[in-house]
Amino acid sequence: MDKILEIKTKFDKIKHSLNECARRLWVASEASAIGRGGVIIVFRATGVAKTTISRGIAELKTGKLMPIGKIRKSGGGRKRLENIHGHLLSKIEKLVAPETRGDPESPLRWTTKSTRNISKTLENDNISISHVKIASILKSMGYSLQSTRKINEGKSHPDRDKQFKYINTQTIEFQNQGLPVISIDAKKKELIGNFTNRGKEYQPSGKPEQVNVYDFPSFATGKATPYGIYDITHNAGWVNVGISKDTAQFAVSAIRSWWMEMGIKMYPKAKKILIHADGGGSNGSRNRLWKRELQSFCTDCNIEVTVSHFPPGTSKWNKIEHRLFSQITKNWRGKPLKSIEIIVNLIGSTSTSKGLTVKATLDSKEYESGIRVTDKELSKINIIRHAFHGKDWNYTIKPER
Repeated sequence: MDKILEIKTKFDKIKHSLNECARRLWVASEASAIGRGGVIIVFRATGVAKTTISRGIAELKTGKLMPIGKIRKSGGGRKRLENIHGHLLSKIEKLVAPETRGDPESPLRWTTKSTRNISKTLENDNISISHVKIASILKSMGYSLQSTRKINEGKSHPDRDKQFKYINTQTIEFQNQGLPVISIDAKKKELIGNFTNRGKEYQPSGKPEQVNVYDFPSFATGKATPYGIYDITHNAGWVNVGISKDTAQFAVSAIRSWWMEMGIKMYPKAKKILIHADGGGSNGSRNRLWKRELQSFCTDCNIEVTVSHFPPGTSKWNKIEHRLFSQITKNWRGKPLKSIEIIVNLIGSTSTSKGLTVKATLDSKEYESGIRVTDKELSKINIIRHAFHGKDWNYTIKPER
């Protein structure tokens, strides 16, 4: 037992600096020095296989040592799995190919294509391979871990590009006349409560702000619906933070608030407004209530409103998305939205180095959903439909005659 401990102690000190050949010869020399029973003793002390020790002893006796710089004989060592299983690469390729999910014959049709799942699937074909080796093979085959990318916008309308040009032409015309051009939309609803918020901000070391473990809606004290108006010319935003539903009445109320509190001050002589809007939602192109509420706004404020909707599937092109809403999200990153007042203050304090300014206000009114506008009411709207896509995308509403 003392001999085993002695050899183990020596081996542990030098084993990390020995290559395969040097380790084999070292254990062989120790076993030879012991004599009878040496192979067993060295095996128990070092864990090196008895066959390896015996092979090393034979090399020492015959003097047929490996040339300097070589570790093993040509062809020696463990065979590569790719060589053992001739079709291994093609099997893995078939499992991870992009069309796998739609292949009814694929064993991974309904599972994530993780390296561990691939390893488990290959075991069914009597191929034992670690997930680490699979990751190495996939990398050599040109695969990498990737998330999905949002690029598919749905079926493209044939007049999509023409509508963009039309919007751009109108925008230039309005701006050249000193008239307001605004981009509008509702930001996603936010739960009010002590919930986690994506992003990080500086806090004293070891003292992160503590929030709820779960973001269940039932734990919320309410919901906030920010509706934004972005002045493209002046790089200025206005946000009505509602506590009710995102309806057409709520949308037009936000536009009315912007005009009375901000717009009329910037454009005191303006008699026309151009609005860029998405094609759906509370300000949708087919929303009758949206048009009826706009009519009320036009009449009350004695102003003409032209609306141009973005084609289907192109809402992310709306400037309010990346010039206003994205900046608001950055400004409140890492901050729990514990109250409606906090949300309003965080939105109102948003700014950028390029001059963006934002004002925010609370809209505490409850808006009713499901309001229907009759054909008779619709016929009373003083609407002028443009020659290009006037029935859906481009129209002007004037004050009532």
